[in-house]
Parts: sequence; structure tokens; C-alpha cells
Amino acid sequence: MTWSEMQPLLEQACQETLVMVGWSTLIAVLGGLPLGILLVLTDKGGLLQNTLVNKVIGQIVNVGRSMPFIILMVALMNFTRWVTGTTIGSEAAIVPLAIGGIPFFARLVETAVREVDHGLVEAVQAMGGNTWTIVRKVLVPESLPSLIASTTTTVIALIGYSAMAGTVGGGGLGDLAVRYGYQRFETGLMWITVAILAVVISLIQFAGDYAARALHRRGARSGPGPRLRLLKAQEPAAADVSKVA
Repeated sequence: MTWSEMQPLLEQACQETLVMVGWSTLIAVLGGLPLGILLVLTDKGGLLQNTLVNKVIGQIVNVGRSMPFIILMVALMNFTRWVTGTTIGSEAAIVPLAIGGIPFFARLVETAVREVDHGLVEAVQAMGGNTWTIVRKVLVPESLPSLIASTTTTVIALIGYSAMAGTVGGGGLGDLAVRYGYQRFETGLMWITVAILAVVISLIQFAGDYAARALHRRGARSGPGPRLRLLKAQEPAAADVSKVA
């Protein structure tokens, strides 16, 4: 197979992989972020401590993470057909990719949020901040570098899942490698596909690491709690007003 024959196949496969990974990552982040934060809030000693809710959510996440992706795809075929109307193609692959990515990202979010200094949380509580304020002003901003790194890890994992989805007609680079590289013995095309995946993953990892380090350095320069200092600065003014009254 010549390069002129490979090029359109590679372009279409790259586009399908981009669509699958892009949409599934977006859904995984939107679903996994609140789920991971909720695991922290409902844990023992958390702001919304609830043992039953925490165990139920934790068990669901554990089951989702422990199931091999190829089995998950097969188990979700009926649901995928109900959502997309088909079980093959890149659109159908988004469903199991997103569902598999949500619990994966949720655990990473839980780990990232647990690293936040509990003293900052206590300080905001002492100033009258509610749970939503603590999540929005402390937990998410302070864990942002780790969340960026977690998102990078999730994207790379979903790229691997998308290649696996190609073995059952999911489209993308994995499907191209199987149909041409394996079934038609086009070894050159298969190695080009492997090289593309390696380059893409390396670039994503580099970009994610750079963004995480940049955010970490910015946070180190500005200090861990600029919002807390602002709140503390406002407290004496309030006290002075009460004394004058």
C-alpha cells in the first residue's frame, strides 16, 4: 500500500479518534468531577459526612473501574443502541468510553482534592463559608494542578480505550490497525498507526505536565490562600464598625 492510499485512511481514522476521545473526555470530566468531590465531602470527617452515600458511590466507582473496557463495551451494547441507534462506529464508541472514563476520573479527582490543606477549609468555615463556597473557593482552585494532571491521565487512558474499541468496529486508529495492519497484513500501515498514537500521547502528556507545573508555580508565587487573606482583611473592618455602633 502506497502513502497516497494510506493518507486518506489515516486522516479519517485520526478524525474519528479525535471525536471519540474529545467527547468522552468532556463527559468524563463533567461527570467525574462532582462525583470525586462528593466522595470527599461525604467521607468520614467530611463537610457532608454520610457513610451510606459514600459507600454506595464508592462501590459504583469501584465496579466501573474494575470492569475491563472490552467487557464494558459488550455489556453496554443495548444501552449504546438505545442512545445512538447503533453499536458500531465512532459515535457508538463514545457511550462506553464516557461511562468507563467517569469512574476513572472520579477516583483521580478524589485523590487530588484530598491533597488540599485541611487548614484552608477550616479557615473558610471559621469565616462563615458554606460547603459550596469551600468547594468553589478552596477545594477546586487549590487542587487545580492535580486536576489538570488527572485530566491528562484520563485523556491518555481514553486514547487506549478508543484503540481497543476499534477491535469491535468502533472506528478510529485502532480499527484501522486491526482491519489493515492485522487482517490484510499491511505491516507498514500498522506501524505508522502505532507511531501516530505514540506521538499524540507524548504531546498530550507534555502539554498536561507543562500546564500543571505552570499552575503550581503560579500558586506558589501568589501564596496558598489569597482569598483567605482578603477575607481576613475584611474581618477587622467589620469589627471596627460594630465597636463604633
